[in-house]
Amino acid sequence: MANEYSFDIVCEADVEELRNAVQHTQKEIANRFDFKNGKSSIEYTKEAITLISDDEYKLSQLRDVFENKLIKRGLEIKMVSYSEPEAGGKLTMRQTASLQDGIAQEDAKKIVKLIKDLKIKVQTSIQGEKLRITGKDKDDLQVCMQAIRSANFDFSCQFTNYR
Repeated sequence: MANEYSFDIVCEADVEELRNAVQHTQKEIANRFDFKNGKSSIEYTKEAITLISDDEYKLSQLRDVFENKLIKRGLEIKMVSYSEPEAGGKLTMRQTASLQDGIAQEDAKKIVKLIKDLKIKVQTSIQGEKLRITGKDKDDLQVCMQAIRSANFDFSCQFTNYR
């Protein structure tokens, strides 16, 4: 019987790295001169990340600092989607950043179409919020990974369970 090799495509954030990025952002805004004597803060909960600042300009600066920390921690910015800035209490602006968790059905179909267009001998199956790619040749799986990385989708993809 021939060996079958496979890998999964998922979209999930490393919670520890995300928490570290938020903590590093908190430290930086505590030390930066342009955030001194202001009401800027960033809070992490399991559901979302809340950014609070004095005005829209400082809010965009806070978001920029947070995104830089995400990059330094090896996380993709694509997995974060921001709500519209809204007025918060005590003359502040608030923005919520939600995290992408799982691959949506239509996004999974985009990946399947890309793989089918490669015309290589692999099978794709959508399993809830992840995709499994199986094939008899490891090189074919590597070609799939390269194509998905270079496709530059507007959502985040990670590869797991490579065996």
